[in-house]
Amino acid sequence: MAEQAGQAPIFLIGFMATGKTTVGRLVAAQRGWSFVDLDEVIVGEAGMTVAEIFAREGEAGFRQREAVAVRQAVSRRRTVIATGGGAACREDNLSAMLAGGRVVALSATPAEVLRRVGGPSGRPLLDGKDGKADPLGTAAALLAAREPFYARAHHTVDTVGKTPAEVAALVLAALDRAGGDILGDT
Repeated sequence: MAEQAGQAPIFLIGFMATGKTTVGRLVAAQRGWSFVDLDEVIVGEAGMTVAEIFAREGEAGFRQREAVAVRQAVSRRRTVIATGGGAACREDNLSAMLAGGRVVALSATPAEVLRRVGGPSGRPLLDGKDGKADPLGTAAALLAAREPFYARAHHTVDTVGKTPAEVAALVLAALDRAGGDILGDT
């Protein structure tokens, strides 16, 4: 069981622009594992960008596609998986990730998120539909609503003021300290 636990997927969750994809690639490379970005999987299967999926199917359509991608990802081994910012905010997704893998939340403040994405960000939930969005207020409200989900991760790493390499090192250190003992803990 310990060998299997050590090969369980590593899920990176957290708000947009916390570095899940960049850090995920670094963690995977350092471990010699595969890397998967769930948003890229969804885009590839849909044949549309995330923004196009939101425009055509709404957030509900995107979240349904995301749930399917999460269920498929849980069965992977020796893979680091970067999720979209809202993936962990559905109970079925988060429960599956916590039970089937090791979950690390990457965190950043709303102001840091906006600094990283610039504006307009190309992110449907942040930019708003009419171009008159309040990005800082929107980011703060979304983050506040999502924080209880992110807080359930096995580990949390603050990304503010750190390079992607520093964050990757902190993720690996947290995982190495925990070993395989965290699987199944929620």
